[in-house]
Amino acid sequence: MRKTNKPVFLALLSLLMFSLLASACSPTAKGGADTPSKDASGKVTLTLWHGLTSIDLDNMQKVVKAFEEKNPTIKINLVYTESNEGADQKLLTAVAGGNPPDMALLDRFKVGTWASQNSLTDLSAMAAQSGINQSSYYPFVWEESSYKGKLYAIPIDTDSRMLFYNKDHFKEAGLDPNKPPKTIAELEAAAEKLTIKEGKRFKRIGFIPWYSQGWLYTWGWSFGGKFQDPATGKITANDPKVVEALQWMTDFGKKYNVEDIAGFTSAAGTEEMDPFISGQISMKISGNFTIAGIKKFKPNLNYGVTPIPTPTGTNFTTWSGGGSIIIPKGAKNVEASWKFLEFLGKEEGQYLVNANSDFAVIDSVNIKYGYKDDPIMREFINILPNSHNRPVIPEGQLLWNELASATENSTRGKGTPKENLDKVTETVNKALEKYK
Repeated sequence: MRKTNKPVFLALLSLLMFSLLASACSPTAKGGADTPSKDASGKVTLTLWHGLTSIDLDNMQKVVKAFEEKNPTIKINLVYTESNEGADQKLLTAVAGGNPPDMALLDRFKVGTWASQNSLTDLSAMAAQSGINQSSYYPFVWEESSYKGKLYAIPIDTDSRMLFYNKDHFKEAGLDPNKPPKTIAELEAAAEKLTIKEGKRFKRIGFIPWYSQGWLYTWGWSFGGKFQDPATGKITANDPKVVEALQWMTDFGKKYNVEDIAGFTSAAGTEEMDPFISGQISMKISGNFTIAGIKKFKPNLNYGVTPIPTPTGTNFTTWSGGGSIIIPKGAKNVEASWKFLEFLGKEEGQYLVNANSDFAVIDSVNIKYGYKDDPIMREFINILPNSHNRPVIPEGQLLWNELASATENSTRGKGTPKENLDKVTETVNKALEKYK
């Protein structure tokens, strides 16, 4: 996850709020969003800031072409602005200066933060009029695109996480490759049989709970925990089940020596040297985005995927993220921009923007891809209706960072899981007070 440069970010937000207040008091403020920018031929040109590359950019260009064919009076200009903290600050500066792009690609994880600062256009009424509502998408997608009951983004793609396991390693260790672990106890037993260690060095390690996508979110939800109280909106990182999950991760680190594991992970490579691809780790939690690398660097890898184990071997779940398109506050061509968002948010646009790359946010579109005929991809799609999203709060990045610190500290013996998660809960809830 990207970290935020908080002093710069907050300064820009302050500038943004001052600019919005000044524009609201201006006698000319009424024009803005309702006054389209047309050229001599009457065509409106919309600017979309994005950080897409490769196949994702190709797919978006296909979406734009299809949209323009149906809407000849609107042209979409795709402008690359990278996909990092600098791009966020550039967008904030543009909004504060009263000259934002018509649309921008935004990680759904950030929607709560931006909406809380009055930086996004409320899309609720337009979505309702277009027939886009909560039933249009997977439940977690709608929730992550909304803030305080209002829709602020149109989701464009998603993902999910599962347990990857090496079937050949299972056979070598005397495990049934057709019966991957379903319970935490089975996961521990398999990890022990799969691990090959010489002194302090792992020749092969069966599993590392916090490696790859093994975040505390992953295990907290798998253990049945909750990170937020839906009634009060307060963060509950010290939920007993989340504490139990972190305690399990901590105990796992003690069993295999967390320093020895750290030595292994620090030497781990990426892409073709990814330890799962190279055979140095037998199981790991990761997402469907890992599959392209396996196909590219080791297409004959004999592996499978299975739902993330739980203590009971039931109630399997996962969590998801993804991108979205927003209309920044103060954009001048809201009506025309909404037409493009509406196109992206329905089946044809979803199909084009995700072809051969990501999952759509509409289940019927994923069926059309033929992914459900792929035994690996089918598993990722089947779990999506049970997926979670990270809490939609103004301090989502703070919560992420604090949970990561709690995991690091607990597994290294710096405070107990309960103590560290109490601290997370207190820190984030205190930060949320200022938004009331």
